[in-house]
Amino acid sequence: MGNLSIFDILGPVMVGPSSSHTAGAVRIGNLAKEIVGEEISQIKIYLHGSFKETYKGHGTDKALIGGLLGLKTDDTAIKNSFALAEKKGVEFEFLKIDLDRVHPNTVKLEIQDINNNLTNIIASSVGGGSVIIEEINGIKVKITGEYYSLITIHQDKPGIIAQISKVLENYKLNIAYMKVLREFKGSLATAVIELDEEINDSALEEIKNIPEINNIRFLRPIR
Repeated sequence: MGNLSIFDILGPVMVGPSSSHTAGAVRIGNLAKEIVGEEISQIKIYLHGSFKETYKGHGTDKALIGGLLGLKTDDTAIKNSFALAEKKGVEFEFLKIDLDRVHPNTVKLEIQDINNNLTNIIASSVGGGSVIIEEINGIKVKITGEYYSLITIHQDKPGIIAQISKVLENYKLNIAYMKVLREFKGSLATAVIELDEEINDSALEEIKNIPEINNIRFLRPIR
C-alpha cells in the first residue's frame, strides 16, 4: 500500500455538502475545461447513477458548471455558477443517462467550444474529491489531475513515442506514468504522459512539430 497524504485522508477544502458530488464534480469540470482548451459555448451534461439521482440536492449540477467555468472547489461563487454561465453566454443542459459498467458517480460531457469543435468526455468522481477522466472522444484514458499531464493524438507508427520521450529527456522532464492506447494497428493512437514537473513552451512546440502528431494538450494539476 502506498503512502497516503493528508489530502487523501481528509479530501479537499470545498463548498459542501459532499466531496464526491461537489468537490469531485468541480474537479471534473476543471479538467474538462483544460482538455477543451478553448472558450466554451455549449455544454450537455449526462448524469449517471447516483449523480442523476441527487444532482440537485447535492449541488452536483452547480459544481460541474462552476468547474467548467474555472472555479475551484473552495469558491463560494459555485452556488451562483448558473448565473455566471448565462452571463458569459454559455448554454447548458442536464440530462439523465444509463452508462454501462462505470462508477456510480459518472458523468458524460458533450462540450462545444466557440470554434464549434465538439469534445466528448466521460469522467467519474471516485471519492474524497478524487476524479478520473475515463474517456476523451471515444478513446479510453486515465487522467487523475494529480500530475502535469501531456496528451497526444498521433499516428500509430513505430518511433513516435520514442521521439516524444526524447524531447522530454532533452528538457530533463521525468515521466511519472505513461499509457498509450489505440483502437487498432495503424489507426490514431493516444498517449497520456504524466510528468513530475511542468513542461515549457519550447518542449511543447518541439513535440507539436513531430509530423505524426495530430493534436496535443497539456493539463496542469487540479488542486
